[in-house]
Amino acid sequence: MKLSNKFLPVLLLCTLTISVKSQQKTTMNTTLSPKQKNLITISSYTAQGDLTKLKPALNEGLDAGVTLNEIRESLVHLYAYCGFPRSLRGLMTFMEVLKEREGKGIIDKVGAEASPITDKRDKYERGKEILAELSGVKETGPKTGYAAFAPEIEVFLKEHLFADIFERDVLNYQERELVTISVLSSIGGVEPMLSSHLGLCLNVGITPVQLREFMSIIKTTVKKTDAASAEAVLTEVLAKQ
Repeated sequence: MKLSNKFLPVLLLCTLTISVKSQQKTTMNTTLSPKQKNLITISSYTAQGDLTKLKPALNEGLDAGVTLNEIRESLVHLYAYCGFPRSLRGLMTFMEVLKEREGKGIIDKVGAEASPITDKRDKYERGKEILAELSGVKETGPKTGYAAFAPEIEVFLKEHLFADIFERDVLNYQERELVTISVLSSIGGVEPMLSSHLGLCLNVGITPVQLREFMSIIKTTVKKTDAASAEAVLTEVLAKQ
């Protein structure tokens, strides 16, 4: 049955509306959330020790609805990649910001605490399982590389980094990986580790579009040389997909 010409504009409008809504849904599913963007900025400034820029970034994060516990957890998480001194300075700066906001009568959302760990298995085995989940690759065969050369650090990584830290549920895997690549992009000189964690990002569901958006944020927080280096690593990682 042939449609009357008078119905064609209505049909065209409906088709256009569906198309726009579909594009909006795609955009929403492939762009970073406000929380993710704020965690990237906060982590980058903390890793560099740029406390002057960190303070407004912390305020912006809280204003955007990132909870106190989520920010605190990210500042704790990043010590594993840039050290206790940077992490502690970040936490002390955060304490200052919270005190200032409290003095202004601002009440910030505390957010959820970490759930108790009920898994009674050996921490090494738990960490090994979490790493396999992050990477999508199960560990098999004898130890190689740094794990064979310095087996104690491989134990520390499994038991502490991937069990004690990644196992905490205040931040999910995507958020922890975004914090991690923010740190690695900001300190420079750790391109192999950045490449590895960009791969983990893709495996836990962060899209190439989101990683390019991540890079656009990092370009505003780090030195040009470090941004260029990080972008080159990302380009190489995405080219292998």
